[in-house]
Amino acid sequence: MRVEGVMKTPIFITFEGGEGTGKTTQLGLLQKRLEKLGREVTLTREPGGTPLGVEIRRHLVANSNDPPVPTAELFLYAADRAQHVEGVIKPALAAGHVVLCDRYADATVAYQGFGRGLDRSLINELNKIATGGLWPKRTLLIELDHSEGVRRSLAREAALDEAESRFEEEEAAFHKRVAEGYRALMKENRDRFRLIDGDGTVEEVEVRVWEALKDLFGEAS
Repeated sequence: MRVEGVMKTPIFITFEGGEGTGKTTQLGLLQKRLEKLGREVTLTREPGGTPLGVEIRRHLVANSNDPPVPTAELFLYAADRAQHVEGVIKPALAAGHVVLCDRYADATVAYQGFGRGLDRSLINELNKIATGGLWPKRTLLIELDHSEGVRRSLAREAALDEAESRFEEEEAAFHKRVAEGYRALMKENRDRFRLIDGDGTVEEVEVRVWEALKDLFGEAS
């Protein structure tokens, strides 16, 4: 894609973190900032970034009398991701967009690997297949005390007609394991990950987010 004779380099950025860390809010703010800089932005999420993904999402995050067992949960996330990569992410990158994604393959390692205790090698193989080897240029891990994050998320979900609180209602030990999983992933992928303190006002976190990304857009200061 060319704008005024300048090729816009496609950039894939993901946001990760536990429940209620403010990812969705910060993604929206970042989208507006980048659009003001003249970038075309595709904002998407997992699960639920495609029509098929919307259907899968209902089974994964909504409360149910028949929730998927951990292994079924893992395969549903992989199916959502495969459809998402081919149907949304790759085409947007090919068009020169900045793709901002609310969770991606790292979330499966943190939630289904560390949280559920499923086999890491199986998860890695499914991620390899589902992503087709496509990984983000940068991943922001927004970190917040898990008890505060769950409290925020449950308060938000309470106002919705159809609550998506299946993960919020997991025991505290589950959320602690997820947080530990994200920290482990960050240590394994130091070049890609940036840690963002999610505590503070929306504006304060927004500043931290941009500090962690501005070098990708030619902003040195």
